[in-house]
Amino acid sequence: MRKSSRLKGGGYLVSSASVVLLAVPALDGAKNDPVLLGCLLGGVVLSIAGMGLRWRSHRIEIHRKETRLRRPTKGEEGWRGEV
Repeated sequence: MRKSSRLKGGGYLVSSASVVLLAVPALDGAKNDPVLLGCLLGGVVLSIAGMGLRWRSHRIEIHRKETRLRRPTKGEEGWRGEV
């Protein structure tokens, strides 16, 4: 895995941890209101899920770029006339 991917993944992990840490004090105010508690927990889950989706999309992009770089060009062995 490239250094830039590790750094990006690390950034997403730090962001996920910060979402959880910010939710801890907010839980005290939301524990007596079920709607507020649901919104808080839903926000935490959606935020972390969004970071996971961005990370996955980044990895797919990297894979596609690497695949394109390895694809044979016209005249090379393995060339199939694809663009």
